[in-house]
Amino acid sequence: MRLRYRRPTSKGDAALAYKLNVDGKIREADVEADTPLLWVLRDTLGVLGPKYGCGVGACGACTVHLDGVPVRSCLTSVDSVGAARVVTIEGVGATDAGRRVQAAWSALDVAQCGYCQPGQIMSATALIARKPKPTDADIDAAMSGNVCRCATYTRIRAAIKHAANQPREASDRL
Repeated sequence: MRLRYRRPTSKGDAALAYKLNVDGKIREADVEADTPLLWVLRDTLGVLGPKYGCGVGACGACTVHLDGVPVRSCLTSVDSVGAARVVTIEGVGATDAGRRVQAAWSALDVAQCGYCQPGQIMSATALIARKPKPTDADIDAAMSGNVCRCATYTRIRAAIKHAANQPREASDRL
């Protein structure tokens, strides 16, 4: 079942065309200004990696990067994105940090049900890109707010440490 964001409209409300840089491609969406980025990505552009979890920014399943900063796309209105580069789980593997994190997730068999994993990987990738050798406190801070109902937190922490210990490419940018 696909969930859609709907706002009660009155006569005269009109959708606007927004040009978004999503995973390195310019995409256009005709939506209302206050439409959450999550719904633009999923329902308008067909980018299904970011997940709907709670709708209030508390679970992290919808995490994407805006110019390398992890944000909750369920709380980010499309009109606030501007010219920022939006990177989703579909595009994060194009970065060195993203490749290392995704490889660590696979190598350590992190995912159980997998629903939260796109958001977990996005938060972990931003951490590794910003702080190549994170401490446990860094990991706790970066991953707080990313909820895993299957409680794979021990494997998530191990994968972040594993990714941090892999060789970096010289052009590690988000």
